[in-house]
Parts: sequence; C-alpha cells; structure tokens
Amino acid sequence: MSKPARLQQQKITLTAFEKQLINAYQGGFPLVPEPFSLVAQELGVTSERVQQTLTALLEKGVLTRFGPLYNIEKADGAFSLCALKVPEARYDEVAEQVNNYSEVAHNYQRDHEWNMWFVLATEDQQKLLRVFEEIMEVTDCPGLNLPKQTEFFVGLRLEA
Repeated sequence: MSKPARLQQQKITLTAFEKQLINAYQGGFPLVPEPFSLVAQELGVTSERVQQTLTALLEKGVLTRFGPLYNIEKADGAFSLCALKVPEARYDEVAEQVNNYSEVAHNYQRDHEWNMWFVLATEDQQKLLRVFEEIMEVTDCPGLNLPKQTEFFVGLRLEA
C-alpha cells in the first residue's frame, strides 16, 4: 500500500455508527482470533459492516491509521524522529523520495519551517545515521535527527 504524501484537514460529517465505532474502540481493539466478529456482535451489526466502515474511514482520511501501537523500547534496533526543511514547491517530490525508504515508518507534513516529519527504524544506530544522511543527500534538504530521550505516555481519547 502506498503512503499518502500529505494529509489535508477537511470537515466530514460522521454517521451515528461511525461515531459509535470510533468512540467504542479507539482505546483498544479486541485481541481475539475474530476481532471484527466480536465487535460486530457487540455493536449489533455484521462483521462486513465493521470492516467496510473502517476501510471507508481510512479512505476518507478520518482515520489515518488502524493498527497496534508498539512499545518501541521493547523492540531491537534504532528509532528516531526526523525532520526535513522542504521547499513547498518540491514537497510531493521529496515525500515520494522519503517514502521509498523501507526504513521510513510514516511521513507527515507540519505547518512549520521544518515541514516534513518521519520516523526512521533500522537494525542499529550506525545504519540509522547512514540512512538519515542519505535521505538528506538524495532530497537535497537539510534535516534534523531527533532521537527520543525521555518517553511520556499521554492517554488521548477524542470523542467523535
């Protein structure tokens, strides 16, 4: 699946079912062999409706991601938040270049001088530094490598 170059905010009206699904499961999805069936049973709909609704929410950009969050500290390897200063006229071109790296977990735009942010994940710190330097060279954009120093947990829930 290709990654979107950028996300655009837009006003979207959600159905009652979409709101119910988002509000009920944004804090966790059942870890069972048939999670969509269990959710469907709990919400009084079919498994297909749950899956179709989630797919539609992703396609419309209401949800930008559907999947587990991992405690990166438990995984082997090196990880860092990185940023590039990309000229607006080249943003889509550079986003495509950055997204071509398998080491890039995701990429998003910010309204700031450092306007492209992404997470790098590699086997070790040396490779992370090599890939980051290569991305700056290939894109011809200055970059920031911002490895995590302290982790904070914020339990954010947004009512739909």
